[in-house]
Amino acid sequence: MLYIMRHGRTDWTDAYKLQGRTDIPLIDAGRRMAQEAAQRYREVSFDVCFCSPLIRARETAEIFLKGRDTPILFDDRLKEMCFGVCEGSENVFENRDTPVYTLFKDPTHYVAPEGAESFEELFARTGSFLKEVVEPALQEGKDVLIVGHGAMNSSIVCQIRNLPLEEFWSAGIEKCKLMKLI
Repeated sequence: MLYIMRHGRTDWTDAYKLQGRTDIPLIDAGRRMAQEAAQRYREVSFDVCFCSPLIRARETAEIFLKGRDTPILFDDRLKEMCFGVCEGSENVFENRDTPVYTLFKDPTHYVAPEGAESFEELFARTGSFLKEVVEPALQEGKDVLIVGHGAMNSSIVCQIRNLPLEEFWSAGIEKCKLMKLI
């Protein structure tokens, strides 16, 4: 089986700031979310957890898997999508003037702003991770958990489910909710 989970809440989440690669820790509410998820999904077993090295994902995985014998392995290919000069921007979902507005509202027309990652780059790195790491683990019969971020997780969902870019956000990945992909 293959599962994914998105990290818990951060200060920037609550302030509607675009986090991207900025390494923001969980807040207490985010830690509680991970603890509650650990209880909610305690019957689901995982042989291995692959995780983004960013602290908000790392903390979520560590809290979620506390007391289990599931190893947590970090991979840079699971970092959140880089938003370049737009990281830290507020209210990007409402502000049509921000370069990342189209990322969320019309992904097929998104043009990466200065220093940001394109969809092609995001899909290339997560695709190589799926092919080189996840597929062999699944072929060995392992139950795999990936703990990451909204855009990064959405790229994995799109690739696993063969979704077009127009449907990039269709999975609606909620924080600390386990999603079974395979």
